Amino acid sequence: MFIRLREDIQSVFDRDPAARTSWEVLTCYPGVHAIVLHRLGHWLWTHRCPWLGRLVSHLGRFFTGIEIHPGATIGRRMFIDHGMGVVIGETAVIGDDVTLYHGVTLGGTSWNKGKRHPTLERGVVIGAGAKVLGPITIGAGAKVGSNAVVVKDVPPGATAVGNPARIIDSEQARKREQMAGQLGFSAYALAGDQDDPLAKAIHGLLDHAVDGDRRFELLLKRLEEAGVHVNGDLVKADQFDPQYLSKIVD
Repeated sequence: MFIRLREDIQSVFDRDPAARTSWEVLTCYPGVHAIVLHRLGHWLWTHRCPWLGRLVSHLGRFFTGIEIHPGATIGRRMFIDHGMGVVIGETAVIGDDVTLYHGVTLGGTSWNKGKRHPTLERGVVIGAGAKVLGPITIGAGAKVGSNAVVVKDVPPGATAVGNPARIIDSEQARKREQMAGQLGFSAYALAGDQDDPLAKAIHGLLDHAVDGDRRFELLLKRLEEAGVHVNGDLVKADQFDPQYLSKIVD
């Protein structure tokens, strides 16, 4: 038990630059308290004391603001930063070295018995406010951006953002993630320049449309200079405001 506790404290130092002393982590970090209480509740749950397990879970929720069902399986060195509002369902399975931020939900999408909550493999990072729903798997080393809603599997090492979540899999994004790993832990699972890929695609289409209009106007001008008569219906342009559409996408 004490070995696991030392690992929990060290994991805080590895991933939170605000941590100063072991005593501070042990007494002032609700994520550590929630994990310790969960171990007790999980032991009771798996040793035919489900009511006591739920009671320990309820007390942990009361004191920490983190709700972990005693049936959830949690690996070693999990770090819950800030923690308020985190909810982890009964059949969730969490691997080693996973990081969760505040407001994360590992929830179910069915009232049926059996596996209905996510599986997080080793080294996964879930950003603040993200919702990971259903019996899906988040692959090892994957990251889920803040406020994302994930309802499908995420491949190992990938980054998922948006609602519904989409995978960032471009070569530039992979290089950026690799560089972030070399520089240190990427807080809240997502760098500031990693936008929703759907929004980026729409912005790209808008830019292309604007450039097409510019080229068309230039072509008409050259035709007029050459003395070529152009039909009036062709000259008349539709009302198109790319700036307004960009604001909607943002």
